[in-house]
Amino acid sequence: MIDVRRGADRYSGGEPEAGIETRHAFSFSGFYDPDNVWFGLLVACNEERLAPGAGFAEHTHRDTEIVTWVTEGELEHRDAEGRVARLRAGDAQWLGAGSGVRHVERNAGSGPLHFLQMWLHPDVFGARPGYRAVTAPAAKGPGLTLLASGSPDATPPLRLRQRAAELRVGRPLVPDQVVLPAAPFCYLHVLRGTVRLDGSLLQPGDAARLTAEPPLTAFAAGGAEYVLWTMHGEPGPA
Repeated sequence: MIDVRRGADRYSGGEPEAGIETRHAFSFSGFYDPDNVWFGLLVACNEERLAPGAGFAEHTHRDTEIVTWVTEGELEHRDAEGRVARLRAGDAQWLGAGSGVRHVERNAGSGPLHFLQMWLHPDVFGARPGYRAVTAPAAKGPGLTLLASGSPDATPPLRLRQRAAELRVGRPLVPDQVVLPAAPFCYLHVLRGTVRLDGSLLQPGDAARLTAEPPLTAFAAGGAEYVLWTMHGEPGPA
């Protein structure tokens, strides 16, 4: 099954008056749709645009794994452990909230900030919090680059604690075609350019949710940027 979700149909959140524009792919914060709570192990996929100086004041996360991919601008992360990191376009970070972590995120640059933040259902609850940032882990070029994985057989730039999930990034310089890895659940989100998948043209903000599909070929335009989650499970009953 292939379920294409258009970017314009996402829930629009944030605080535009404070320079924060957010698009939620799933139920999140004050928006709840009982038919759109998660997909596979992915429970949030928020596309954020922040004006210079804008950001999210100190807040707490628990028992979730958060992967952030920056496409434009400069994102600053500060947490209660004293860590300070600045991520620019092409950089990524992993935050394992575990038993609880407090942090601040803001646009530390002079121009607009654009990033994608993705939340995973945890494999283990109550773990010690963890954090890692990486610079330019996915170079521009053909194919998909492994960015994050919990598989013991993989050596990703970002190590997930969720063993049943992997995240890859595509950034072709010229038109490219890639056979997507097969998994019970695959989630493809386009950030720039276009990706054609099984007859559907995906544009920035669009996503495709693949359930138990055989390997499919994605055709990405030169200059496209997209992410792909492959997941071998979903949350159990509450």
